[in-house]
Amino acid sequence: MVKAVIFDLDDTLLWDKKSVAESFKATCEAATDKYDVNIDQLEEAVREAARQLYSQYETYEFTQMIGINPFEGLWGNFGDKIDVNFRKMKEIVPQYRTDAWTQGLKTLGIEDPEFGAELGELFAKNRRTLPFLYEDTFTLLEDLKEDYQLLLLTNGSPELQNEKLDMTPELIPYFDHIIISGAFGRGKPDPAIFEHCLYLTGLTKDEAVMVGDNLHTDIIGSNKIGMRNVWINRDNKDIVDDIFPTYTIKELSELPPLLKQL
Repeated sequence: MVKAVIFDLDDTLLWDKKSVAESFKATCEAATDKYDVNIDQLEEAVREAARQLYSQYETYEFTQMIGINPFEGLWGNFGDKIDVNFRKMKEIVPQYRTDAWTQGLKTLGIEDPEFGAELGELFAKNRRTLPFLYEDTFTLLEDLKEDYQLLLLTNGSPELQNEKLDMTPELIPYFDHIIISGAFGRGKPDPAIFEHCLYLTGLTKDEAVMVGDNLHTDIIGSNKIGMRNVWINRDNKDIVDDIFPTYTIKELSELPPLLKQL
């Protein structure tokens, strides 16, 4: 019998991809005030520059382990004091933002580092004003809160993930425990962080279920400890790398009747 539900945050309850996309759109539109650029081309150029730059920093292995993606680096400040790598990231990201946008402009034939720096700061500002949740998030949590322990298990920097939660403070009271990988010291899919969730609940793996959108973190990680899981696959993605979820749904609203069957 399921007694606890462990939720991923980004792109499971919070629509992070939309927040990032809308932030890029707003920032690229602002660039057209100065230059005649194609918004879509500039966005793709900056995204690619960000990915390449991010992978070259000495903190990359750490960000992979904790689960911090390049686009979070474009707006996070990483003031966390719990690991030397966060302090390194705090030093890196201001220049990273400038370089990503400057290189994106350069790809389109524009040499303007000063404007690149301006756009880098504007993107970070825009991202802080554009939080989105899925329309069925609160209905789901309201349905489940009386019958299950609810946990939030999210990869990332504690400062940044808490900032996301502060933008949507209505989410926080629903959860008995909020676990952030950067505070724990290991990120999904490491089995240890899933075991830690069970320890907090006082339950066994058979009494909990993981719900998330990412096969390579949420699903394979819970698979490793034999915990059942539910993959929320809104975009009809294919199974990859032989990572098989226990159950698959397209919308959060499908979860309550599924849980009652378990």
